[in-house]
Amino acid sequence: MRAVVAVLLFVTAAHAGLWGLFQEKQPAPDFRGILPSVSYAPFEGSAHPDVDNIPQIEKIRADLKKLSTITRAIRLYSSTGGVELVPPIAAEFGLKVTVGAWIDKNSDRNKREIEAAINLAKRNSNVNGIVVGNETIFRGEQKIDDLVEMIKQVKKSVNVPVTTGEIWNIWRDNPELASSVDFIAAHVLPYWENFTDKQAVDQAVAMFQLLRDQFPGKRIVIAEFGWPSAGYNLRNAEPGPFEQASVLRNFVTRAEAIGIDYNIVEAIDQPWKFFEGGVGPYWGILDANREPKFAWTGPIVNENYWKLAAIALLMGILMSLPILRLEQPTIMQALLLSAAANGVGAWVSTVFAYWAGHYFVFGSAFALTLGLILLVPLILIAMARIDEIAAIAFGRGPRRLITKSAPLAPATIGENVAFPKVSIHIPAYFEPVEMLKQTLDAVSRLDYPNFECVCIINNTPDPEFWRPIQDHCRALGERFKFINAEKVQGFKAGALRIAMERTAADAEIIGIIDADYVVHPDWLKDLVPVFADPRVGLVQAPQEHRDGDRSLMHYIMNGEYAGFFDIGMVQRNEFNSIIVHGTMCLIRRSAMDMAGGWSSDTICEDTDLGLTIQQQGWLTHYTNVRYGEGLLPDTYEAFKKQRHRWAYGGFQIVKKHWRRFLPGASRLTPDQRREFSLGWLNWLGAESLGVVVAILNLIWVPIVAFADIAIPDKILTLPIIASFAVSLIHFVALYRLRVKIKAGQMLGAMIAAMSVQWTVSRAVAQGLITEHLAFARTSKGGLSRMSIEFQAFWEAVIGVLLLIGAAVLVVTNGYKEVREIYIFAGVLVLQSLPFLAAVAIAVLENSRINSFAFWRNSAVRTAELIGLRPVTLPTVNTQSQPVASEIRREVN
Repeated sequence: MRAVVAVLLFVTAAHAGLWGLFQEKQPAPDFRGILPSVSYAPFEGSAHPDVDNIPQIEKIRADLKKLSTITRAIRLYSSTGGVELVPPIAAEFGLKVTVGAWIDKNSDRNKREIEAAINLAKRNSNVNGIVVGNETIFRGEQKIDDLVEMIKQVKKSVNVPVTTGEIWNIWRDNPELASSVDFIAAHVLPYWENFTDKQAVDQAVAMFQLLRDQFPGKRIVIAEFGWPSAGYNLRNAEPGPFEQASVLRNFVTRAEAIGIDYNIVEAIDQPWKFFEGGVGPYWGILDANREPKFAWTGPIVNENYWKLAAIALLMGILMSLPILRLEQPTIMQALLLSAAANGVGAWVSTVFAYWAGHYFVFGSAFALTLGLILLVPLILIAMARIDEIAAIAFGRGPRRLITKSAPLAPATIGENVAFPKVSIHIPAYFEPVEMLKQTLDAVSRLDYPNFECVCIINNTPDPEFWRPIQDHCRALGERFKFINAEKVQGFKAGALRIAMERTAADAEIIGIIDADYVVHPDWLKDLVPVFADPRVGLVQAPQEHRDGDRSLMHYIMNGEYAGFFDIGMVQRNEFNSIIVHGTMCLIRRSAMDMAGGWSSDTICEDTDLGLTIQQQGWLTHYTNVRYGEGLLPDTYEAFKKQRHRWAYGGFQIVKKHWRRFLPGASRLTPDQRREFSLGWLNWLGAESLGVVVAILNLIWVPIVAFADIAIPDKILTLPIIASFAVSLIHFVALYRLRVKIKAGQMLGAMIAAMSVQWTVSRAVAQGLITEHLAFARTSKGGLSRMSIEFQAFWEAVIGVLLLIGAAVLVVTNGYKEVREIYIFAGVLVLQSLPFLAAVAIAVLENSRINSFAFWRNSAVRTAELIGLRPVTLPTVNTQSQPVASEIRREVN
C-alpha cells in the first residue's frame, strides 16, 4: 500500500510538473498609453440587435465609464435601435464618437440611418466623424455609385469628416470611392486573410503603407484592426487569448511609433455575433462581463492557469482513489491507472476552461451539454478498459481461476458422498438429429460414475426430429431420460423447468449443455470437486467450437468468441462476478432452488439465474479450460440474431435487477456491483452510445459544413479518438496476452466484434420500448440456409453516409482548412468502421474468398507459377462435416 501511495503521489507531482512546464508566458511590448479609438456596440447577450436586444442607458453609461480609462474615442456602426443614446453619454466622460450609419439593401432603413447619423452629428459636439456604411461594397449590399451618392448627401449636411468603412483592397481597387470621402477608413484584419499572429502586424503596416502610397495626401485610418481570442483557426490564422494579446500589443506599439491612426475592433465581446463564424463573438479587448482579457504590460500569461491546474490535479486525485481499494496492485498497474485518471482530470479542466471562456446560444449550449453527457459514459468505458489492460498486462495473475493443475478438495457433498450425483440437462428445439446424437454420445462417455442425462425436446412436433433421439436415449441406457414436451411456455427456460421436474431426487448438481456440445470425458471429474466448498453455487466452463474451419467467416467468429472467455470471464471471475451462459455450466441444486429456478421473464434465462444466485451470496467459479466444443452459428444472420438475443436479454436483466444493486438490496459485494455495472456499460452502453453519437454527428455535418460552426476538438472530438485508440489497444494487447490465436484471426475477430455494434444498439433500443421478445434459436449444424437478403443493409447505409459526411466536410473545408473540421471528419471515418465491418463480413460470406479451399488452391497455383514445389497444406477438420452433410441430405 505504501508503494501504491508513493506511485499516486509521484504521478500527481509529475502532473503538476507538466502544468508548470507547459505554462505559457510570452513577451510583448508594454503599452501604457491610451488607445485612440475602439469599436463599441452597446448590446449584451446573444440576442440580435434587430430583434430584441435594446440597449439600456445605465448599461451604456457603465460601459463608457470603463472605456474612458482605456480609449479617447469610440466608433459606432449604427445610429438607430438604441445606439443613438451613445454620443451624449460619451460626452459625459470626454469620449469622442465616430458615428456610423448602417447601410444595406433596405432603402427605408438606410434613409433612417442616414438621417439619424446627421442629427447626431449636429446635436453632439463630441462627434468627430461619420462612417456611412460598413463593408457595404464588400458584402455586395450597394453599388459604388449609389454609396457615393449617400456619402455626398451626408457631407452636405454636416461639418465633420465623412467616409465609409471598407476592407483595404476595396479602397485599392476602387479609387473613385477614395475620391468621394474625406478620409480613407480601411479595415485590415489579418485573421480573415489567413495570416499568422506573427505576421499580422507586418501585414497591417504594409497595407497602410500601400494605401498611403496610392493616395498621397489623403488621411489614412486603419478603421478596424484586431484579433479574436477564441474560435477556430482559418488556415494559418490561430485565434486565442495569447495570440490576441500579442498581436494587439505589438500593433499599438508599432502604430504609435510610426504615427498610424487606428481603431481597435472591438471594445467588448459581442456574443450575438455567433453568425460570424466561431470567432465572431471574441474580438473584444474586454469580455462580455466587461473584464479585461489581457494585461497591456508585463509578460502575457493566463491569469486562470493555476486554477485550471488545480482542477485537473484535484480530479486526477479523486479518480485515482479507487486504486487504493485494489487488492495488491502492482506498481506498474497503479502507475498506468493513476496516469489515466490524471489524463481525465486534465480533460475535465479543459472542459471547464472552454465552458468558462466561450459564449453559448441555446442551440450551441444544448449541443455541447449533450455531447458532454454522452462523453461521460464513453470515458467511463475507456477507464474500465484501461483498468483491464493494467490488471492483465501489469497486475498479478488470476488467483481464483480453476486450472488443470490446481489442487482441488475431494468431491463431497452432504453426507460424505464421494461422487455427488449430477443431472445433466440438454434442451433441444428443432435440432439436427445427428448433431444431437453426437452430444448424447459424448455425455455417455463421461468419466464420472454418478450422473443422469435428461434430454428434453420442446415444441418440436415433427417426429423426424424427436423419434430418433428417443430411440437413441433408450439405446444409451437407463441413465438417459427422454422428454418430448409440446406447447411448452417460456421456450428454453420452460423446457428446463420441466427437466427439473423429472430430475432424480438425489441429484445435487445440475449440469446444463446445449444440444450442439460434445463434452470431454473429464468435465465432471475435474469440476465437480469444486463443490466440496459448501459456499460454491455454480461452476462455469467456457464455450468452444469445433467448426471454426468451415469458412473464413467462421474462423474469425470463433476468434471473437474466444476473447470473451479468455479475457473478460477470467477477470470477472477474480471478483466472483462471472456471467453465466447456459452451456458447460454446473449449478448446485440448492442454490438453484434458493434463486427460484429458471425464469422465463427474460430471454437470457441462464445469465438471469446466474446473477440471482450471486445475489443470494453464493460463490461462483470459472475455468478457461475447454471441456467441450459446440458449433458456431451457421450464417452471419444467425450470428447477429444470437448477439441480438444476448443484448436484448441483457437489457431485460438490467431492468429486472437494477434495484438489487442499491445498497443493502442484495448480498452483492461492491466489487460485484462494479463489475456488472461496468460490464453492462462496456457492452450494451458502448455499442448503443457509438451508434447514437454517430447518428448525431451525421446530423451535425451540414451545420458544420455550411454554417461555419466547428466542433470543439479538445473537449468533444479528440476524446472520441482517444477512446477509440484505447479500445484498439485494449483489444490487441489483451488478445496477445490471453487468447492463443494467430494475428490474422485476431484481426478478423476485431472486425467481427465491431460488426455487431448496430445489432446490439438495436436490441437495446427495442429493450427500451418493449417488455419481451420471443426467444430466437441460433441456427447451428447446417440446418439453415443463407438468407437472400443482404445482412448488413442498414449498416451499409449508415457507414456510407458517415463516409460521405467526412468527404463533404473535407471538400467544404478546402478553403478554410479549419483544424477542428478535419478532426471531425476523421471522427466520422472512425465511426464508420463498425458499420463497414458488418458490410465486410456480409460480403465475405457470399464470396469465394470465404472458402478455405479457395486459399489452398490459390496457394498451390501461386507456387506453381513461380516454380516452387507444391506444399502440402493442412486439411480441414472434418469432425463436424458428416453432420452437416447428413443435414443437407435430409433437407434436400
